Amino acid sequence: MTRTILELHVLQTVPPSCLNRDDTGTPKTAVYGGVRRARVSSQSWKRATRRSFHDLLDPSELGVRTRRVAELLAERIGRLDGTIEQAEAWALAAETIQIATGSKVEAPKRKAETAKGKGGAEPAPESKYLLFLSAHQLDGLAEIAVKGYGAGKEYFKDKATKDRAKQLANSRHSVDIALFGRMVADGADINVDAAAQVAHAISVHRVDNESDYYTAVDDYKERENDDLGASMIGTVEFNSATLYRYAAVDVDLLRKNLGAGLREDEPVTEPVRRAVEAFAQCFLTSLPTGKINTFANHTLPDAVVVKVRSSRPISFVAAFEEPCRTDPETGGHLRQASEALASYIPELEHAYGVTEDTQSWVLRVGKNTEALTGLGTELSLPELVTAIGAEVARRQGGA
Repeated sequence: MTRTILELHVLQTVPPSCLNRDDTGTPKTAVYGGVRRARVSSQSWKRATRRSFHDLLDPSELGVRTRRVAELLAERIGRLDGTIEQAEAWALAAETIQIATGSKVEAPKRKAETAKGKGGAEPAPESKYLLFLSAHQLDGLAEIAVKGYGAGKEYFKDKATKDRAKQLANSRHSVDIALFGRMVADGADINVDAAAQVAHAISVHRVDNESDYYTAVDDYKERENDDLGASMIGTVEFNSATLYRYAAVDVDLLRKNLGAGLREDEPVTEPVRRAVEAFAQCFLTSLPTGKINTFANHTLPDAVVVKVRSSRPISFVAAFEEPCRTDPETGGHLRQASEALASYIPELEHAYGVTEDTQSWVLRVGKNTEALTGLGTELSLPELVTAIGAEVARRQGGA
């Protein structure tokens, strides 16, 4: 069966930083090829990508993942009917979310007990876990809630109302839900399989974490007899690395998740084209913000290889199973990493016969990435994003 798969392969050099740390504050690592590598978790980079969507896409095309979904829905209920008071709107929202997702929404016991002890108002209800709903889904559920205002409990028990609520919660998914999926523990029938897969980024070379000892001085200690020592001391761990990053998008599943799209007046291929372009640009340019104020490690990829193919996704991480080593004369890992990738990709694709019907592009910066020039048409980022969208639309046009 012919498929449309988008692959993004990235080499990115990051200076001293702590992009993604574990529960002890240590930068995450992994053993690969028998040596320890720097690692940035897929969840970390997916969140950075999803946050970047807000700079590129209209809010109507995005969703919100929160436990405070009743408050979110209540705001929409209030905009539709200003006569509904806050507490009533919360109750309506909680009931509507429960029939739509199966998830129970109620005031957290600890918060409720604290509020009661202080004589305060009942806190807003929350779901037991994060719920991911699109702007359009929330708007539709708000309409159901308003219709139920004053209708009594029987309205929410009616099968037609329940079916309508579930149908709304499982249609017209936002771009981020369509790409990254959604799991609802109490309503598996409205789960969404993720169209995008993101690998843990790992360094192409061995990495040892380092520790920075820092101090802070009290600015007001100016008098002669004051103790001029540090008022605070601490340590922060960090590393630096040339990372291999990889992501793949099942464009056919993405199109299925998006459904008919968000606008009636656009071509059938437009929603998936816009989603793919947004993902490509945001994945390539986003950066996890762990300790970003401490290290200001604002880099962009040194090299990107993009593939749109008709077979299964393929990662090229095995090109770095043998870790790159620093050149004793010039230093650095990027040149060797580029050469390893440039050698490995054509060999693997030829061996498995996956070169047919595959489009390839390259974005690169500097002389150390020159080895990648033969892997595809060289483009700038704006040109690359446009080319990806056009190829996806072409392949989806006849579907």
